[in-house]
Amino acid sequence: MQRKRYAPGHTGSAARTAVALALGLGLGAGLTACSAGTPADDIAVDAKAGQASAPVAPPGRYRTLFEPCGAVPQATLKDLLPGAAALPDTERDKAYRGIAAVTYDTDRRVGCTWKADTPDTSHRLSLDIERVVSYDAAVSDDDRAQEVYVRKQLAAGIPVPPTAPPSPTATATATAPPTGSPTTSATATTTATAPPAKAPTGGPADPSATESATGLEPRVLEGLGDIAFVDDVLSTTGANSHQRAVSVVFRTSNVIVTISYREQSTGSAEAPDSAELQEKARNLARQLAERLEE
Repeated sequence: MQRKRYAPGHTGSAARTAVALALGLGLGAGLTACSAGTPADDIAVDAKAGQASAPVAPPGRYRTLFEPCGAVPQATLKDLLPGAAALPDTERDKAYRGIAAVTYDTDRRVGCTWKADTPDTSHRLSLDIERVVSYDAAVSDDDRAQEVYVRKQLAAGIPVPPTAPPSPTATATATAPPTGSPTTSATATTTATAPPAKAPTGGPADPSATESATGLEPRVLEGLGDIAFVDDVLSTTGANSHQRAVSVVFRTSNVIVTISYREQSTGSAEAPDSAELQEKARNLARQLAERLEE
């Protein structure tokens, strides 16, 4: 039998052409399917990108705290601890060095205490510095620190002034008595809204009873940090023993500084002088406020 001669290029070419056409059709169908799905994917991505993220409150100004025992100048300590001058050299140096408070995180809270005693008087000074951090992204460190400060001020019995005082016109309208009404009604309203005076623990005859008349009562302080107050408490233990505790608290951004200064006298009928102790504590507060501004 005569065999048919193989002609190269005919059968192979046709096969390759068929395969190419099939691949082309399949590829075209795949591209069409991908193109049809792309808008939906783009819409999903755009929807996620368009979601508004919750605003993050700004962090506080301070990230660390200074060392407290070395923050008080020795000249200031000599003024606050007059009894230390009569101590032997080693005891005097120890009194001026102070004792650091034990804290778990010195970037969050630090403190120090000093004391000096004589046979007739004793003085105690303590310093507490707290850096407040908010763990709520919507609440700033400063706002959280203000909440902590307000609790301290209210605990001292000092009302917090409103953040936005009313306009003079609104105030006059609110406080003016109606026509024909007695003026005593306005006076009664003022008396009812005024905070009650803090009663001294020593009784009515205590010298601190006159502090409200001399401007030395617990009150808000101006020109110290962002906000500040001073507290003053006099107590008696026996006929000839008096203790006065003065506290100055102020906030600067997210840091709250608390200064406690106490003087106790024995063998004297006179109580420690309120004006003197307040001035000394406020002077130290001003120094520490300047330190925070450095």
